[in-house]
Amino acid sequence: MTLRTLDSLGSLAGRAVIVRCDLNVPLKDGEITDDGRVRASLPTLNALIGQGARVVVVSHLGRPDGVPDPRYSLAPVAKRLGELLGRPVRFASDTVGDSAKGVIGSLSDGEVAVLENLRFNPAETSKSDQERAAFAAQLASVGDAFVSDGFGVVHRKQASVYELAKALPSAAGLLIAAELDVLQRLTDAPERPYTVALGGSKVSDKLGVIEHLLPRVDTLLIGGGMLFTFLAARGYAVGSSLLESDRIDTVRGYLERAHELGVELILPTDVVVASAFGADAEHEVRPVASIEETPWGASGLGLDIGPETAAKFAEIIRESVTVFWNGPMGVFELEPFADGTRAVAQALTETRGLSVVGGGDSAAAVRALGFTDDQFGHISTGGGASLEFLEGKSLPGLEVLGWQG
Repeated sequence: MTLRTLDSLGSLAGRAVIVRCDLNVPLKDGEITDDGRVRASLPTLNALIGQGARVVVVSHLGRPDGVPDPRYSLAPVAKRLGELLGRPVRFASDTVGDSAKGVIGSLSDGEVAVLENLRFNPAETSKSDQERAAFAAQLASVGDAFVSDGFGVVHRKQASVYELAKALPSAAGLLIAAELDVLQRLTDAPERPYTVALGGSKVSDKLGVIEHLLPRVDTLLIGGGMLFTFLAARGYAVGSSLLESDRIDTVRGYLERAHELGVELILPTDVVVASAFGADAEHEVRPVASIEETPWGASGLGLDIGPETAAKFAEIIRESVTVFWNGPMGVFELEPFADGTRAVAQALTETRGLSVVGGGDSAAAVRALGFTDDQFGHISTGGGASLEFLEGKSLPGLEVLGWQG
């Protein structure tokens, strides 16, 4: 079985097409601070508009715990979507109630509506198959076809991702197809040298992807908060830095496995250590062998890779033909600890092959640091989904569309 694409749905002119997007964007005071996911939805929406479909966009935003909460309304997203599409976008104040039915019923061919946050309905994320199916049936009653294009949620068995795809003729949108194309290039036959750079706070979040990718990569770079568990596995003292002591033996096993496979697993040689967590905290660069030799001793916090490490990582990335990066190298939100992440991002823009930013915090970091999406080969819209795909896990939102990985 292969992934069902838009062509499999036939002519969509005059048909109400429900499109599951991932418009879970960050908001501050009701304003979108990063519209990357909204932009990523445009190719599929424009394709459907061009066919004369009546487009009904559904998405979640945040975690409102199954009750309406104005802080998580999709109204600002609908407004931004209209600006990007260059056409009016109607907004319904519910998902399966009178407002949604009225708005959808009034759509003309080629027009677009956005329904309110799916997660205002507890059945969307219910653990009960029956409750999710019942909610999906309500959504399906106002549509003629379903297009799944929210890659960031395909690893979730949720009503609008899984059951809705079973309730209507369904297919993957252009975004999901593009994401899968890139991820297959990372797993099936990547061009070499192939480097993976992993960061983020917890090593436990990355164990599966390390396990799955070790036999496939040439070089593995380790940064972020997770680096301190690796350093501890090598016998270094790490002060008060983030440490998952229950993972040290597992990490030690990965170090041994990498050596057996001939994979270069490269750890930082220096880190930025701070007196406390904060932009105005005192800080200094220390070799990893002397993290606790700062004025703060064992209370010092490692918050970024050091300049020597950043330069080394950047050199390796630039010389690679395929690079996948997931997880910031440090606390990039605080300027004194952003240099490592900035150096890695810059190097990805200069690599001579495919550079992939693995969504989530990595995507947020590159935009926050002033980079633009077109400087990279690909920025994934789904950090968790990307990692689970690279771990070799089955993704229910893809399987229901015919995908067999």
